[in-house]
Amino acid sequence: MSDTFPRQIYLLSPQDLSPETIAVTFAKTSRSPLSFREIAAELTEEKSSQFHEKWVVGYGHASVAEHAMLHMAFENVSRLAVECIESSRLASYTEKSTRYQKWAAGGFYVPKEVNNGPMEAIYQRSCNLLFQAYQGSIEPVRKTVQERFPRREEESAARWENRIRSEYVDTCRFLLPAAALANVGMTINARALEKSICKMLSHPLEEVREIGSAVKAVAQREVPTLVKYADHSPYLIDTQASLVEYASKLGSQKGGDSLCLITYDPDAEINVLAAAVYAYAGCSFETALSHVRYLNESERRDLAGKLLGKMDHHDVPLRVLEHAAYTFDAVLDQGAYFELKRHRMMTQTPQLLTVELGYAVPRLMIEAGYEEIYREVMEGVADSYRLLAEWNPYVASYIVPNGYNRRVLMTLNLREVYHICELRSKPNAHFSMRRLALRMAEIVKEVHPLLASFLRLPEEVDWRDVEKENFTQV
Repeated sequence: MSDTFPRQIYLLSPQDLSPETIAVTFAKTSRSPLSFREIAAELTEEKSSQFHEKWVVGYGHASVAEHAMLHMAFENVSRLAVECIESSRLASYTEKSTRYQKWAAGGFYVPKEVNNGPMEAIYQRSCNLLFQAYQGSIEPVRKTVQERFPRREEESAARWENRIRSEYVDTCRFLLPAAALANVGMTINARALEKSICKMLSHPLEEVREIGSAVKAVAQREVPTLVKYADHSPYLIDTQASLVEYASKLGSQKGGDSLCLITYDPDAEINVLAAAVYAYAGCSFETALSHVRYLNESERRDLAGKLLGKMDHHDVPLRVLEHAAYTFDAVLDQGAYFELKRHRMMTQTPQLLTVELGYAVPRLMIEAGYEEIYREVMEGVADSYRLLAEWNPYVASYIVPNGYNRRVLMTLNLREVYHICELRSKPNAHFSMRRLALRMAEIVKEVHPLLASFLRLPEEVDWRDVEKENFTQV
């Protein structure tokens, strides 16, 4: 590094510059010899807006909008609406947790679709019933957990409560409906936000469409040009309607395995190992592939060790693992799905939230003497759901509790398998997700035993044990 061209690394602070100005500053460096500071000093918000109108909107250079970052707060939106809010892959989210917080009475959304109509009484009664049952379950389940995890010597009551809260709230949350209100923080770039607004404005639920309009209005205060043309998408609306009509011919199907591997590449291990060699060689991939094919089992194991054997606890596997992909068909409770959806690097295709796949029964509900109430409420809500679904299946999903099962198709690569299985199999993970993660790891080990053998999982823990310990019905 010469004195003539000294290295500089610095922030363009959003406290000093608007998101649109920062985006233009970065964009102009491709054709300007000036420093970022000098470019920014020449800009005004009006000039930035004109730049975006010409280049981003007019000429379609949309990648420029990725430099404009926004931090949006959503308060008191339904957990059902959160699914759409959090559906953008290129964003970061933090949400109010059902594992560590308790919901107050009446903390649910009432959609405008039911207001002052014949379905409002059914809807209100169902949500109130679920919230009453949820709040009624907290103390008996809490006492059962206290017996299982007694207070330690010199441990304060507050510290004891903090230690065990997730243990009992994890179970009680099975009664919370999708209508339960939540808070979400989102960090997203303007390009991704524009697509997200389009999805919201094209959603079948009025709540989500209203949120989309509000997001657009709030965003335009910071990025007046970059999202101003975001609108509903006839393609999204018409395609969904066409597929709903077509899919109705297939009907619904109950039962089935809770996790089924649909597709995978039998040669994926060879491809990944070849890709690892290819990255550091000067040969073609075909040559690297041929080399790995002719290795014996011991030699392949040694090569896999070079790729994965030196990982420490916090290390992330190299991206070459992404050359191996899997598609799973999963059935899991809605509470678990709400955590699964955060893994946005995979491709997820969830079905509509219904009551048709039955519900899970946490063992703690029985040990706390709450099984009869739990089942009565869950089955009563199912009757109400079917009445609502005949009128509007999307609105009916609001009253479905976390305990009901949902089907989702997942396509993910081996690197994401490592992330999910290692993170969600830890002892502090929710037991529904631990069951899924451990089972996924077992299935991947069966088809790709060499590369999956390096998964860092808890010792002597099996998904069947997790299921038996925590559920009497799944």
